[in-house]
Amino acid sequence: MLKKQPPMSTNISKQHREELLEKIRQIRSYIAAAPQDANTGNLMQYLDELNKEVNGKKYGLVFEQHREAIDEILETNTPVLTEQPDLFIDNGGEMNFLIEGDNLAALQLLEKTHKDNIDLIYIDPPYNTGNKDFMYDDCFVDSNDTFRHSKWLSFMKQRLDLAIKLLNKKGAIFISIDDNEQSVLKMLCDEVFGVDNFVANIIWQKKFSPQNDAKWLSDNHDFIICYAKNKQIWKPKLMKRSAESNARYKNPDNDPRGDWASTDLAVKTYSAEYDYPITTPSGKVVMPANGRCWMTSKERMAELIADNRIWFGKKGNNMPRYKTFLSEVQQGIVPLTIWFHNEVGHNQSAKQELKRIFQDVHMPFDTPKPTQLINRILEIATNSSSIILDFFAGSGTSGHAVMKFNAEDGGHRKFILCTNNENNICRDVTYERLKTVITGKRKDGSEYNEHYNASLKYFKIDFVPISDKLYYEYADQLLLHIRELVELENGINFNGDNEIAIVLTDEEMEQFVAKEENATKILYRGHDVLLSAEQEEYLKAKGIQVNVIPDYYYNELNR
Repeated sequence: MLKKQPPMSTNISKQHREELLEKIRQIRSYIAAAPQDANTGNLMQYLDELNKEVNGKKYGLVFEQHREAIDEILETNTPVLTEQPDLFIDNGGEMNFLIEGDNLAALQLLEKTHKDNIDLIYIDPPYNTGNKDFMYDDCFVDSNDTFRHSKWLSFMKQRLDLAIKLLNKKGAIFISIDDNEQSVLKMLCDEVFGVDNFVANIIWQKKFSPQNDAKWLSDNHDFIICYAKNKQIWKPKLMKRSAESNARYKNPDNDPRGDWASTDLAVKTYSAEYDYPITTPSGKVVMPANGRCWMTSKERMAELIADNRIWFGKKGNNMPRYKTFLSEVQQGIVPLTIWFHNEVGHNQSAKQELKRIFQDVHMPFDTPKPTQLINRILEIATNSSSIILDFFAGSGTSGHAVMKFNAEDGGHRKFILCTNNENNICRDVTYERLKTVITGKRKDGSEYNEHYNASLKYFKIDFVPISDKLYYEYADQLLLHIRELVELENGINFNGDNEIAIVLTDEEMEQFVAKEENATKILYRGHDVLLSAEQEEYLKAKGIQVNVIPDYYYNELNR
């Protein structure tokens, strides 16, 4: 009797693909055998393109790709930064940056200044709920838009493709999202960051009470998707043990080794060798019940009892329990994938934070994030000198949280925030929030209870036309915006820095070399400045790094 074989799997897509390729081969043979004319070469090229398309991607996220208005602008213009000097906040501490403008252009500029240099990216992009929370090309996308999801994916992919270039090899990205796009965002991130670099899909309890008016189930959580640039290198830091965790440890027997907690000695994995009677200090004989046995051998148990490692209760007649001392446990907790509202805040606490800062001003954010939530991410994903980027800055929670966390642990983290100025959000909300918590004064002059040692520069994105022009025709115009890039790259206020210098003319170069004391480490030299042999030798002897501008930032245009 023949053994029944399992049914073979049939790859229908492969069959269909091979049928299409065979049809292309037949058309190619027909064209090759027919009389040749001026269109033959074009037809063969079209067939090559069809062949590549059919043989293209076989698995992954497939969606209709869309172009944005910003794509058209960037085709004929290059982005630059212009400082708003009247908005500069000089309050010591670390220099931070707020960039107003389209975040795709901002990311292109950051690629020039921070490639492979960002430690942590946190973003809270539009959730694309269909309730006009996502604006695409100056129009809100609603639930009736048949390309709603593909527009969102096109929008996100362009930005994530740039974001991965900014992360350093030990960096990570955390993305807040809800159910509307969570599943496709995960697939998109698998494609951009690599499926092997997926870390976790964290659940954040954003509400603490049931939503009684919900049609189906009460929506009480959002997600935070986490990917590492390189999961083999990136490791989350342990979280501090909470007071509640440590409160479990007591010392009822005054053990000199300190506080301890006890655990059951009986285990389910039965072994006859470990099934034996134990006599308690009161004389009572106890045995493991219900088919269990003790966790160790009779000889080892005697050693543990002699070492006062076994607790029999205050009267000495309880079932034995093993003592674990607080001093022996790991002084940190591996981060969990469920974050509860009482630990990291919730939407309501975030709104209360904003109300305390802005008082009666109407907030344009229905679901802001609490600083506690960002603090949790900072705790597990940054060190004391990390650079943090948020290119969907919204109300500025990330920047607020960074300054707050620095104050708590003495760190020197820096942040870069990017957001558009739709309804004056960047200027009137993001900036004013950061200014309030830095200076300790609200916009109306009233006192606020936070005051941080930090500084902030406000940059706006502008554009220099490059279409139908040669590089030298607009290079000087780019030089007018180089100082901002120098400040952004080095995290400084250029006017007050002695280690960075910019020279744009031969006369300025002569003055630079003539300095009696020169502590400069990096010199940004204008492309028209010609160095003499003596000047080149001077720079070499001093070990000064020389970057030719604007080529250093815009080299791809000078080709």
